[in-house]
Amino acid sequence: MGLTMTKILVTYYSKTGNTEELARAVADGVRDAGGNVTLKKVDEVNVEELPTYDGIVIGSPVYFGGMAAEVKKLIDESIGVRRKLENKVGAAFVTSRHRTGGKETTLLSILGAMLVHGMVVIGDPMETGGHYGAAGADEQGRKEAYGLGRRIVKIAERLSVSKS
Repeated sequence: MGLTMTKILVTYYSKTGNTEELARAVADGVRDAGGNVTLKKVDEVNVEELPTYDGIVIGSPVYFGGMAAEVKKLIDESIGVRRKLENKVGAAFVTSRHRTGGKETTLLSILGAMLVHGMVVIGDPMETGGHYGAAGADEQGRKEAYGLGRRIVKIAERLSVSKS
């Protein structure tokens, strides 16, 4: 169990259910690492609540090598809390039908927005591949997503302890 009840938001847009499946795997990883997880679709998130979380994980399907418009809308609206997200932990996960399908460009676009906010961005853990985040709605993708959920809690706890 974690040192504190680290609060993690897992938010996503899913049209077919694949991205939602990965979001649930991330949330399971957060719970199993001792974190307090909130799982919401992006259109259910009020940007004013974002600063209340220790970590934020955003998921999107890949559309033409980029994130879904619904995810981009949340990111665009988050400008109102920009300075309040500094030093929060951020991560991303994506799905696409094609085995490559623009996953890395989409992950990087989400992580890039988090960097603009001054967030500490992380990828999936080394034991699942150690890249930009979880990608894919297959068994490997679910393993990466679960590991990402566990990892964000560990990193958020370490940052919290270093602030004390």
